[in-house]
Amino acid sequence: MPAQPNALLARIERYATNAAQHIALTDGTCSLSYADLLGQIAQRRQRLRNAHARRVALALDNGLEWALWDLALMMEACVAVPIPEFFSDQQRRHIVQQAGLDSWIGRGSEAYGFQPTDDMAITHRRVEQPPALHAGTTRITFTSGTSGSPKGVCLDNRALLTVTESLATVVAPLDIRRHLALLPLSTLLENIGGLYLPLWLGACSVLPSMAALGWQGASGFHAPQAIEAIDRYQPNSMILVPQLLQALVHYTPSAPSSLRFVAVGGATVAPTLLAHARQSGWPVYEGYGLSECTSVVCLNRPGEPSRGVGRPLPHAQVQVDENGQLHVRGALMLGYLGEAPNGEWYATVDTGHWQGDAVVLNGRQREVFITAYGRNVNPQWVEGELCMQPAIAQAMVYGEALPANRALIVPASAHIIDTQINAAIDAVNRTLPDYAQVHEWQRAAPFTPHNQQLTANGRLRRDTLLAAYGDWLCAAANHSAQLDQPGVTP
Repeated sequence: MPAQPNALLARIERYATNAAQHIALTDGTCSLSYADLLGQIAQRRQRLRNAHARRVALALDNGLEWALWDLALMMEACVAVPIPEFFSDQQRRHIVQQAGLDSWIGRGSEAYGFQPTDDMAITHRRVEQPPALHAGTTRITFTSGTSGSPKGVCLDNRALLTVTESLATVVAPLDIRRHLALLPLSTLLENIGGLYLPLWLGACSVLPSMAALGWQGASGFHAPQAIEAIDRYQPNSMILVPQLLQALVHYTPSAPSSLRFVAVGGATVAPTLLAHARQSGWPVYEGYGLSECTSVVCLNRPGEPSRGVGRPLPHAQVQVDENGQLHVRGALMLGYLGEAPNGEWYATVDTGHWQGDAVVLNGRQREVFITAYGRNVNPQWVEGELCMQPAIAQAMVYGEALPANRALIVPASAHIIDTQINAAIDAVNRTLPDYAQVHEWQRAAPFTPHNQQLTANGRLRRDTLLAAYGDWLCAAANHSAQLDQPGVTP
């Protein structure tokens, strides 16, 4: 497949000529110079052609292989489909069918009908009639699941590199030489900001495995291990979700001296956390974005006062309508997989207002919450699963900006004991990806129209329930809490 013109490849080629021995990628054990990088990309492009790979799942841990295959897929204009480690088996099956995947790089493909090829890294499945894609699609990033079936966001290389170039303009004065990827590269934010951006700048992207950085699944994080990695690699930049920032600031009283830029996004960041981090010397800059807008839309800048989520990036335009909803133009998705093409503007369902030329977020119009690890969860999905259990009559799930989701549980009868509810939640958790699981719960009286906690047609009145139980639902997380098993809160 012929490669599309690609500005990132041109920049890598320039660095390979002018700074051939500068390190482009390292995982802490092996390193590749810019000259090495060109050869490795070219080799993998040929392997993709030999395997007749067109729509390719990328299901690897962070590391050199993830980066090299991703870059080869981009340069070869294949359709790359990153598979987050935290997606459930059901979600992966959905992605394979919805995207019409014909190739898989990584572990676990046999369960989805892929067979070995002559290339040890690539497995293949025959797809007679692949689903139609939006013209120009080279990347499908699946949302982290506002329901059991994630939506595919179709992007092209132009959008990915437009955002990369905008970010490069913002951070150029900082002379970033080394970036440490603390988030999974399957996350669009880290993929762009932690791989494409450092290479665009001629810097080094440091890509240890997730376990080496202290990650324990998608919703567990060991801060001391991450601090050790930061001390070892001495990065100038990182990207964090709020919970990681909170854990790192809580663990160490002062910021590592090498850091010049720490972008924070993916979920609402508490103002007190930002203030505490800055007082401790962390150079944190809050931003805002969506997969549908190719990740970053707004970002606070170095050398400027912090205001909300910052000014729109150079490529982006933002409008606020009469209802306070944000609309974005610039580097938008081509459309959702299987749906009509996107228009010139994207309605975000987020609300906000202007503070000068910066955007301040007010909240979301929809009920989806975003956990402290940046995972989108539709509570109705989890509540429906909980209420399928005989011991549970009603449930409300909440996890906005929290490291562990909480649930109000109405038992099926007054005779149901806590161990039965724990067993019911355990059973549901085993069927859910870990970002959607319930780890803390509390008994509640029945939700009814009479107490204004239920509509006449049976929908939860979340605002009323938050007013009644908000002190517990929204309480700050206990850092020492163990999240492996659901627990009742008195």
